[in-house]
Amino acid sequence: MKKDKKRIGVIGAGGWGTALAALLVNNGHHVTLWSHETEVVNEINTIHTNKIYLNGIELPQTLRASIDPKEMRFKEALILVIPTQFIRPVFSEYKFILTEKIVVNCSKGIEKHSLMRPSELMSDLGLNPDDFCVITGPSHAEEVARNVPTTVVAASDNPLTSKYVQDLFTSNSFRVYNSDDVVGCEIGGALKNVIAIAAGIIDGLELGDNTKAALITRGLAEMSRLAYSIGGKQMTLSGLSGLGDLVVTCNSFHSRNRYVGEQIGKGRSVEDIITHMQMVAEGISTTESAYFLGKKHGVEMPITEQMYEIIFNNVKPLEAIKVLMNRQAKHEWWW
Repeated sequence: MKKDKKRIGVIGAGGWGTALAALLVNNGHHVTLWSHETEVVNEINTIHTNKIYLNGIELPQTLRASIDPKEMRFKEALILVIPTQFIRPVFSEYKFILTEKIVVNCSKGIEKHSLMRPSELMSDLGLNPDDFCVITGPSHAEEVARNVPTTVVAASDNPLTSKYVQDLFTSNSFRVYNSDDVVGCEIGGALKNVIAIAAGIIDGLELGDNTKAALITRGLAEMSRLAYSIGGKQMTLSGLSGLGDLVVTCNSFHSRNRYVGEQIGKGRSVEDIITHMQMVAEGISTTESAYFLGKKHGVEMPITEQMYEIIFNNVKPLEAIKVLMNRQAKHEWWW
């Protein structure tokens, strides 16, 4: 479909950032992909690949990469694709300009210590909330880069902003719905990574389908409770940002968070797993943030609490499962 050409900057040349940059170029936009890694920039500009983060994908020849943050100054939209814990340090170091720009966050997490969601974090950095949008949903970079049919949701407080982002990204293989529930979409995108680590633990322990189905179902209820407690809508978590993303992340071999859990289930330490990973698994830091956010708002989050114990207090996974299975019996209520 024909697009009005926009000047777009993508900040972060990991797998997801690179896939989205390629998508936007194929949609007809002028795109500059920023990275702090010179070797990645040079590879994208010369041989049109990013083997470190998105191996096996040939990138559009008109996709341009840069290490210069000033290249982002005159873009009308910035696509933010860096891990949530690095957003504040990166903006502090590289001084990206936020005025008169739409900012689309495509990472999933909650900042540690401040417990801010990305929308709150960007507001804290000076962005007008009406100019913020989040894209989330079941969307592995490896499949988006191969034009596998994918559906996501774009959420903003400003309907004009979400419509702008919807039009920017929609293609024959990438369908974008819009939403006004920024809180629900951000919580869904963040907490599904916590549940995905738990799903990986189940895989690593070879516990089977019954256990994982129970985890996904009760994990969704937990995510919904937290989202609602801080202003999100209950039904949002039944959509792409909650259930959709949860199912794919808990089951896919592409999922870094599921992989982390699988390795924990097989007996490896978290420190060893992180040391040997090329890319960031956001669910590790999100587990800590979600644990304290739940405590702050008085929300019952038993799965998150046990994941916190496993990751940060070295509780054995089978002991954590025993705690969950022996909680007080209750009437089932998904919410």
